[in-house]
Amino acid sequence: MTDVVRTGFRPSRVAVYGVLLLAALVYLIPLFIMLVTSFKTPMDIRTGNLMALPTDWTTIGWTKAWSEACTGVDCGGIRGYFWNSFKMTVPAVLISTLLGAFNGYVLSKWKFKGSNLFFGMLLFGCFVPFQVVLLPMAATLGQLGLANTTTGLVLVHVIYGVAFTTLFFRNYYVAIPDALIKAARLDGAGFFTIFFRILLPMSTPIFMVSLIWQFTQIWNDFLFGVVFASGDSQPITVALNNLVNTSTGVKEYNVDMAAAMIAALPTLVVYIVAGKYFIRGLTAGSVKG
Repeated sequence: MTDVVRTGFRPSRVAVYGVLLLAALVYLIPLFIMLVTSFKTPMDIRTGNLMALPTDWTTIGWTKAWSEACTGVDCGGIRGYFWNSFKMTVPAVLISTLLGAFNGYVLSKWKFKGSNLFFGMLLFGCFVPFQVVLLPMAATLGQLGLANTTTGLVLVHVIYGVAFTTLFFRNYYVAIPDALIKAARLDGAGFFTIFFRILLPMSTPIFMVSLIWQFTQIWNDFLFGVVFASGDSQPITVALNNLVNTSTGVKEYNVDMAAAMIAALPTLVVYIVAGKYFIRGLTAGSVKG
């Protein structure tokens, strides 16, 4: 009985859980305020307490945010921009992840003269700030005829993200024994056969890391969206900024909060569904043997 009490009520454990609970409250209170405010009426917001539950629950804020609220470009809500973000994010995530997988495979298992230097130069791309690439990227998109288009945004995010995905996959594949690749080559397996038949089935954890990382970075990006897109090709982050900063009419905080919740839902769903794979993939290959 004494051992149970000691293991269950140690002061250090109570302190740790207390700190974790406090941190959770600090992070969840803004989310709670956003959520309850999105279901309030404008009158309820002006006269009620910020933390209080709605007097009359209503979804008018969500309806207006999705299809009626003005975004600074038109008054069609954020629905079109929401789907713009999907059209931009999904192909950019898939392409950059696949390129990173091939790059990591080559740099770890098919090394060539100067491969380490090449990897170092590619790794340098992870530390280049967004602002540095704005002017050269704008010139490149203009020459390709992709300025102010969703396709142009896809290209931008693929180019900027491939350095990160290559880093992920290269570090993951380094931990896989070289003897496995040599044995496959002795059996007559080629470059693509080894990748698709041997490495790819073993790469689920790191694929999930890359997909979650890229999806979050691309979906939440504002700078590239506001610089390289305009009008109906803008992503949801730009539309959300236009909606929140509009100065016409009465400020509708319920609409702003609902729009912010809609913009955050995809990344939230991704983390809920695949979050357990994120840490597993990051730690996979960190210890050999």
